[in-house]
Amino acid sequence: MRRNTVVRSVHDLGMAAWFGGSLMGAVGLNGAASAVDDRSERTRVANVGWSRWTPVNAAGIAAHLIGSAAVLTANKGRVVAQSGVGKSSTAKAALTAGAMVATAYSRALGKKLERAGDVPAEGSLEPGRETPEDVARVQRRLRVVQWVIPAMTGGLVVLNALHGEQQRPNQVFGGIARRVLGRG
Repeated sequence: MRRNTVVRSVHDLGMAAWFGGSLMGAVGLNGAASAVDDRSERTRVANVGWSRWTPVNAAGIAAHLIGSAAVLTANKGRVVAQSGVGKSSTAKAALTAGAMVATAYSRALGKKLERAGDVPAEGSLEPGRETPEDVARVQRRLRVVQWVIPAMTGGLVVLNALHGEQQRPNQVFGGIARRVLGRG
């Protein structure tokens, strides 16, 4: 059996950047923006941080996708033969697609905030009384999406752990036996 250390590392590092960056942004960056003294600069400060993170995030997502494809290719026999692996692989693909859609939507909303320029707000995602309604609507949507991304990418981390457990010799043998016997 061949080792896949490099592609697994690319996969895991990409996933770590995607998950960790989205969580830090939601908690740290967006939270810290509310501490900016000038209320009209709060959204801009957060947007500058997110704009700087975007290329790193894109690289992390690309690394995760490349690593995922390579790991799936390396394990295609197990995906077909071992009970449960195909289902967890399908779930992981669906969750990855959902996280990508949420990330793209989040970036599109962020670009709308950038175009709005300096507007008064309580925080980067908290409108104030003087915040224009179109900007407030974007802020409210982003306030939800900012948590969807780490939730979905955190789910990917959990499914990755499941895949690791499914590779234990007793799991492989039992999963193949269940498939052969028609119980999985």
